[in-house]
Amino acid sequence: MGNEETFIGIDVASKYVDVSVRPGGEAKRFQREEFEELVAFVTALSPVLVVMEATGGYEAPVAAALASAGLQVAIVNPRQARDFAKATGKLAKTDALDAAALAHFAEAVRPAARPIPDEQTVELTALVVRRRQLVEMVVAEQNRLRICTSRATKKDIQKHIAWLKKRIQDHDRDIGSHVRRSPLWRDKDDLLQSIPGIGRVVSSTLLTSLPELGMLDRRKIAALVGVAPLNRDSGAQRGKRTIWGGRADVRAVLYLATMNATRFNPQLRAMYTRLRSAGKAKKLALIACMRKLVTVANAILRDHKRWNPQPA
Repeated sequence: MGNEETFIGIDVASKYVDVSVRPGGEAKRFQREEFEELVAFVTALSPVLVVMEATGGYEAPVAAALASAGLQVAIVNPRQARDFAKATGKLAKTDALDAAALAHFAEAVRPAARPIPDEQTVELTALVVRRRQLVEMVVAEQNRLRICTSRATKKDIQKHIAWLKKRIQDHDRDIGSHVRRSPLWRDKDDLLQSIPGIGRVVSSTLLTSLPELGMLDRRKIAALVGVAPLNRDSGAQRGKRTIWGGRADVRAVLYLATMNATRFNPQLRAMYTRLRSAGKAKKLALIACMRKLVTVANAILRDHKRWNPQPA
């Protein structure tokens, strides 16, 4: 391939891993177990960037194997990659075509490589995700309980809710133990929890789902989370600014944290009161405070300084 820069797209499925090389269009398929062969093939090409989709965990071991070989790996949102493929006229969808589209995406967009989590981070992330699933199950069971008319079924649902809440408490304990065992995490956790409104669950979610926190500027971190207002203008028409995209799991816990912070954090309480007094809608004011909260957390980790309340 001469002096041309090489970009690689990889589509990971349950049984196969499809690799596409750009430029040149070379394609190759591996069994998922053929990690050594896959890494050797990709490493020999010395790619500038390898791009993969987030596929619910299938991509993690492949990405880790490639990153361990010193390769730059970016894991992107599947919707973003699919929209790019459609924009370039690729409407058909197969594993090989997806890999080719990811290689084209790597070359054209060049997304930033995201640090591959180590074993401890993977374990903590699994605990945080499982806790969120348990909370969702509690909400679902409570909704069923409200409409249930059978006494026996109500009793069964109540027992299940009690069991789920006990499991949530167990996960809270395990999450806390994992964080406290790591000096780096313990330090970051202490800094984040110094901010009124951020507790153990929000802190652990930020540590696992937003590892870039403290390493980007305030605009980029807000866009990454999905709380940066996006323009919707055309010609002389000026549309409403809206938020879109980003990391939904981070945004969900930040929203709840912000509702709490607007009561107990003097900075955010003053900001929320000012926006509401100016006629801003409740949700708009909360989103603005969310953006403020994440930028404060970003600055605290960047500067390695605990939260310091300032006069409102």
